[in-house]
Amino acid sequence: MMDADNKEVFRDSISTIDEKGKRSWIYPKKPKGRFYRYRTWVSMALLAFLLSAPFLKINGNQLFLFNVVERKFHILGFPFWPQDFYLLVLSMLVGVVFIILFTVIYGRVFCGWICPQTIFLEMVFRKIDYWIEGDKGAQIRLAKQDWNAEKIKKRVFKHALYLLISFVISNVFLAYIISSDRLLKIITEPVSEHIGGFVSIWIFTGVFYFIFSWFREQVCIIACPYGRLQGVLLDNKSIIVAYDYIRGEGKKGRAKFRKNENREDVGKGNCIDCDQCVEVCPTGIDIRNGTQLECVNCTACMDACDFMMLKTNQPQGLIRYASEENIEKNEPFEFTVRIKAYTAILTVLVVVLISLLTVRSHVQANFFRVPGELYQVKENRVISNVYTYKLVNKTSEEIDSLSFQLLSHPNGKVKLVGTDHLLLKEQAIYEGTVFIEIPESDLTDSNETVELGIYQSDKEITSTKTHFLSPKNKW
Repeated sequence: MMDADNKEVFRDSISTIDEKGKRSWIYPKKPKGRFYRYRTWVSMALLAFLLSAPFLKINGNQLFLFNVVERKFHILGFPFWPQDFYLLVLSMLVGVVFIILFTVIYGRVFCGWICPQTIFLEMVFRKIDYWIEGDKGAQIRLAKQDWNAEKIKKRVFKHALYLLISFVISNVFLAYIISSDRLLKIITEPVSEHIGGFVSIWIFTGVFYFIFSWFREQVCIIACPYGRLQGVLLDNKSIIVAYDYIRGEGKKGRAKFRKNENREDVGKGNCIDCDQCVEVCPTGIDIRNGTQLECVNCTACMDACDFMMLKTNQPQGLIRYASEENIEKNEPFEFTVRIKAYTAILTVLVVVLISLLTVRSHVQANFFRVPGELYQVKENRVISNVYTYKLVNKTSEEIDSLSFQLLSHPNGKVKLVGTDHLLLKEQAIYEGTVFIEIPESDLTDSNETVELGIYQSDKEITSTKTHFLSPKNKW
């Protein structure tokens, strides 16, 4: 056990920085056990989804697209245009509330099981390390030995694989931003036609190579804000990867294992001080010190501890998923008022989002009066206003035979300027000019709201409203 004076010393620095302020490389021991197997299966499924998602389409729309430059977003195949920005904000708000709720209940399970940074680092790049350089001890020896043919061969091969995988990740990442169709053009067409895209691919390749070959776990410890956010969200009821200090320390603290010794009779805790939980930790911490910023809840320490408990004929679960209250008071998990409140808010947001997505029209129409233009009085006291209109086709299909009709004033007319046939191409914006003419006798106000219907053949597909000026005055 730590001395009382040194109990919190570990919180004064991070595990990746030594006493001189230099980078301290972490060489975690290769984990093994049931939780690692479960994480491997989950990671393989998520990797398959992550690498394939930008190439999957629903109704012609990419499954996920985040084109910030052109302001095009696809989420689960739903296209979001600038006009749908409120829906995108609501979707992001739902995501934030979900992360908060998830963290309040289950701690940083997302970091250890779902986060792309953890999945790529632990399930791809570290596996390359183990395959080429061996386990913890072999990696440390290789790092310390002089540069010879063996070391050069292993390092060159390893970093060549790093660069290749970073290149693949870069292409997939770019597909999420510029679309998979445009990415395929960059790959298949001459480089001279896509200089910007080609340069972008290699810039992202360099960024990912830097992250996974050098920066590594420091992304979680230093760069990622989620680790700091958990300090605000977690409480003593949150489920985390926790060391059962009551059982582990006993009355006399943890001590090395002695064969045929009854540790309970002598007051020793179940922890045999083997440090295996520290050896396998990818961020280099000692979970026995309690909840820490660096812990990503990867469960490697749980597997290592369960293995040692099994070897020493002691109950497993010394390190397990539990809340601090569960360990301290041996009380089961319960839904607190805060969790119920977050759940209620999340439910309302999801229902509102689904409702808005359901009623959203596939075609959006906006009519704007031409600035500076007043009404015109034509024959038979017919009042005419000129408008510019904008039609947005949010689908992946052409919409033909479009027409406008006045819904609020059946005797009025809508006259197109410059065309008598409207064709909306897929995911395109069409702009034009129209005159709206209404008999003065049908008007009740000098600034009246009129409603227009947009029809495809004889079927109304959407409607919109605008203002109509006239000399008519209700007074």
